[in-house]
Amino acid sequence: MAQTSDKTTHFGFKDVAEDQKAGMVHGVFTSVASKYDIMNDVMSMGIHRVWKDAMMDWLAPRPNQRLLDVAGGTGDVSFRFLKRAPSATAVVLDMTESMLIEGRKRAEADKMANNLSWVTGDAMALPFDDNQFDVYTISFGIRNVTRVQDALNEAYRVLKPGGRLMVLEFSQLPNPALQKAYDLYSFNVIPPMGKLITGDRDSYQYLIESIRKFPDQDTFASMIEMAGFETVKYRNLSMGIATLHSGWKI
Repeated sequence: MAQTSDKTTHFGFKDVAEDQKAGMVHGVFTSVASKYDIMNDVMSMGIHRVWKDAMMDWLAPRPNQRLLDVAGGTGDVSFRFLKRAPSATAVVLDMTESMLIEGRKRAEADKMANNLSWVTGDAMALPFDDNQFDVYTISFGIRNVTRVQDALNEAYRVLKPGGRLMVLEFSQLPNPALQKAYDLYSFNVIPPMGKLITGDRDSYQYLIESIRKFPDQDTFASMIEMAGFETVKYRNLSMGIATLHSGWKI
């Protein structure tokens, strides 16, 4: 009989064995892969594009940099990075092969094929040697990782000295009244919308719950520092619905 871990973590609001979460998350993203980009536009009313552009503004991609885009899904962040630094290279890593397949179908993937590679892999055990990348990004993905601290430690390991981490993730609104209004919208609108567009309500219920389980801005910044990063800062976007976190490997 298969052994399960004694350690537990959360899958949305449910407690599950640590060694079960990755497979459950894989199931979520396999289910929604073909409609993932459409749902991002609908859920955020297109604002996720503004957030990703803000990420690029703060990153300021430079020529010949090497980017690792973890949980890179369909390539949104890597495409933006390479548009701003055409001589750079990017590796899109995701645990869900079907997400990478959808990304490779996009027109940008053909145009940037010489500078872009797609890798199936785990954020907690990256298939790369130490000190390989100038920039590490993860957008709306780190809250789905079973052990977030392990993923941050891995980010530090694969970055070169002088390399930069940037995380874009949903976060907590500092205003309780606004947070309540946002919760009402999220729980009552997004899962039914997911059902309508993708045929899958449960996956979007999980995604909404996972946002509420993710650490607040200051707690997550402390976790980044614990991994070894310095000059750790964050910027709230749209009043804190999303947050950009930055850190450097000095």
